[in-house]
Amino acid sequence: MNDIEELQSKVVDFRDRRDWLRYHNPKDLSVSICIEAAELLELFQWNDGPDVSKERIAEEMADVLIYVLSLADVTDIDVCKAVSDKIKKNEEKYPLNGSKSF
Repeated sequence: MNDIEELQSKVVDFRDRRDWLRYHNPKDLSVSICIEAAELLELFQWNDGPDVSKERIAEEMADVLIYVLSLADVTDIDVCKAVSDKIKKNEEKYPLNGSKSF
């Protein structure tokens, strides 16, 4: 088991012990990801970040990731594969020679 799978297992266990699966549909989880991402962005509103504590940034990043892993669970998407596949697409779109292919 890799680290992402272990994290996802912890998230699912936390959710299931509280009987929250019934609230975890793709639409509501997607909305929650946006809300948590906005809370992360809010930390940097009106400044460039030096005054924001790493702890607060980490908390908001964790909230985003928890909802992403929850969405991956209910949609049966392998996050590791999805990221690897996207990196491959990005490598084709943005080759190392600096030229972009659109």
